[in-house]
Amino acid sequence: MRSPYQTPTADFGTTLSLELLGVEQGPLVEGVEHLRLQTDAGLIPCRFHEAPGDAAVVWVGGAGGGLDGPAHGLYPRLARLLVGQGISSLRIDYRHPNFMETCVLDTLLSIAYLGTRERNRLALVGHSFGGAVAITAGALSEAVAAVAALSSQTYGTELVAELSPRSLLLIHGAADEVLSDDCSRDLYQRAHEPRSLLIYPDCGHGLDECRDRVDHDLTVWLRRVLSPPL
Repeated sequence: MRSPYQTPTADFGTTLSLELLGVEQGPLVEGVEHLRLQTDAGLIPCRFHEAPGDAAVVWVGGAGGGLDGPAHGLYPRLARLLVGQGISSLRIDYRHPNFMETCVLDTLLSIAYLGTRERNRLALVGHSFGGAVAITAGALSEAVAAVAALSSQTYGTELVAELSPRSLLLIHGAADEVLSDDCSRDLYQRAHEPRSLLIYPDCGHGLDECRDRVDHDLTVWLRRVLSPPL
């Protein structure tokens, strides 16, 4: 399989490219495929939760990377739940965490990979640094229908206004000790409709204190934005 994906990197001032050369198939563990996307610049570890249909969520981590996300494993927890509702998930780890350009390219290549599996109606979910990654990748990909940014930073979000007409959900804790909820308020002001902002009182950066509310609100939103068009 050779699937080139080339995209300008917004305000990064250059054009970077990443090519999908193949896929390393790992074990199937409790119905979850362990994969590594082989690129011309390294491997992208992934977990694929397969459901029928063309809808899928791409989950991206924070500055440290990883596959599990905030709130005590939000990503695998909701991925398992969404499979039962006909929505696939691809959880990805970065080749080089905390480097915006390469993390956006990793996300875009993962979107291209999902296209080879006939998943073409996508939502992106990112936490903290990953919120900016999801916003930028979402603005650059026609396959993306919606973006959710959780406890997001503002650095690297210059394209937030270009997400429209894609849906944008911003979730933040009012007690965030790392990134103030002013970050999500700023993103909301710069974004266009459709957009939503949820601020949870007494909830920190990792969203642990409001885990149940995040699970519920994010799941309801994902089901709505990924529902088949009439």
